[in-house]
Amino acid sequence: YPDLYSLFNATKEELTEIEDVGPITADYVVDFFAHPQTAEMFKRLTACGVVTEKTVTAVGTRFMGMTFVLTGTLPTLSRAEASAMIEENGGKTSSSVSKKTTYVLAGAEAGSKLTKAEALGVPVIDEEQFKAMLSENTKEGESTV
Repeated sequence: YPDLYSLFNATKEELTEIEDVGPITADYVVDFFAHPQTAEMFKRLTACGVVTEKTVTAVGTRFMGMTFVLTGTLPTLSRAEASAMIEENGGKTSSSVSKKTTYVLAGAEAGSKLTKAEALGVPVIDEEQFKAMLSENTKEGESTV
C-alpha cells in the first residue's frame, strides 16, 4: 500500500492477496483499523509529522520480480540493510521460504530456513554473491545503493 490511509480501507480479501498474510492476520488488521481510537491515533501522529506514505523507491530493477529470504548473520550487513538494498533494486523480502522464493541470502548460523531452501531446491547465496549481483547493476548502467 502506498500510504497508511490506503491500508485503512483495505478489505480482508485484498489483504490475503499479500504474500504471507492469511485470513486470521487479515481479520486482525481490518479489526485494528476499524476502531475509532486507531483513526484518532493516526490523526495525531500525522499532525506531529509522522510520515504515513511509503518512502522506499526503487533505484534499480536488478531484483524486479524476485523474492529473497534472509537468514543467519551476514558478515557486514544487517538484515535491515540487506532488505533495503533488495527493495531499492525492485525486489521484495519474505520471512518464510517457499517454492516462490528466488534466493535465500544466508549468513553464519543459518537455521531452518536454510534447510528448507535446500529441500525445496531454492538457490542459496552468501553476502559476497549478493553484493556481486548488486554490482551487476552498475555494469548495466543502473544505480546501486
